[in-house]
Amino acid sequence: MSSLNKNASRGFSLLELLIAMVITMALMTAASTLLAQALRVRSRENQKSDALADAQRALNIMSREIANTGFNMNNNGIVASDSGLNRLRIRSNLDRYDTSASLTLRNSIMTEGEDITYFINEADNTKYLARHDRFGNGSTVLANRIDSMNIHYFDQKVTYTAPAKGTDITGASATEVLPGSAKYIVIAISVTLDEVGTKGSPGYQPQYTVLLCSDVTLRNADLWIY
Repeated sequence: MSSLNKNASRGFSLLELLIAMVITMALMTAASTLLAQALRVRSRENQKSDALADAQRALNIMSREIANTGFNMNNNGIVASDSGLNRLRIRSNLDRYDTSASLTLRNSIMTEGEDITYFINEADNTKYLARHDRFGNGSTVLANRIDSMNIHYFDQKVTYTAPAKGTDITGASATEVLPGSAKYIVIAISVTLDEVGTKGSPGYQPQYTVLLCSDVTLRNADLWIY
């Protein structure tokens, strides 16, 4: 009886402990890898959501203000000498609406929010979309982490293709015109997310580009001819 009790109270052998430790370490390694992968994906998705939300908010602000370009003026409201592919300066006369006033007075800009410039600025290895109000509060940042902004000018409504992972529109159905002759504007903003991790490793996220577009009809455009 004493011999049986002695055998029953024996602990694990060294080999059994080593096997258990190896299995435990393998499980912990696998769990850590899965956790790191999940955290990388979550971080990337958060980055993507923030960047796209910034860009979409900036597009909404720009589209709303550009739609009023040329209000109470005898031109389309675009300052052609200060506008181009990556920059747009617009004017309107919202606060002094008076059709009986002279054209010189109606085309003058006197209050804030009526002479706005949108442009891409580069600082600290990043690009941001800025809005400059010449008669207001100066410059403000509309969106961070913008990679490009391309502005296209047309004298009619157009269709086009926004390619997946592209940085600009393609295949416009009409020929572009000079900013001073524009009636219809297409704004294309691209946001590129940097790759995360090492290619081939768990949780790796490749570089990814998202293209956001907005079509704006200028206020002085003759819509019925479209």
